[in-house]
Amino acid sequence: MSQKLPNMLENTIQKIREMVDVNSVIGDPITTPDGVTIIPVSRVSVGFGGGGSDFASSKATGGEMPFGGGVGGGVKVSPICFLIIKDGNVRMMPVAEPASTTADRIVEMVPDTLEKLTSYLDAKKEAK
Repeated sequence: MSQKLPNMLENTIQKIREMVDVNSVIGDPITTPDGVTIIPVSRVSVGFGGGGSDFASSKATGGEMPFGGGVGGGVKVSPICFLIIKDGNVRMMPVAEPASTTADRIVEMVPDTLEKLTSYLDAKKEAK
């Protein structure tokens, strides 16, 4: 077991390195025909773990016991914002996280609801 588990962990870390590089955090710039450059920016979360054990066996030969183990890992890439470069000015446009609770959804609906209510009241006022 002394070499099997570290090798498995090393292989998993190497695979994660292959999946995630600097381009996962700062994406490739996109340039439009009118000279605007857009650069995506993301957050990368990585997690992995593993474990293993040697098992005693009457069939073991040469003093080596059977080994059982496993390793797993995962990568999550979440967009954070876009950097917009135009005429030498840089502007950051954040990407809104989707609402996850009912209260968050209600708060998101308030501006649109107020706008609709205001336009309705204005229309009624003009009709009189």
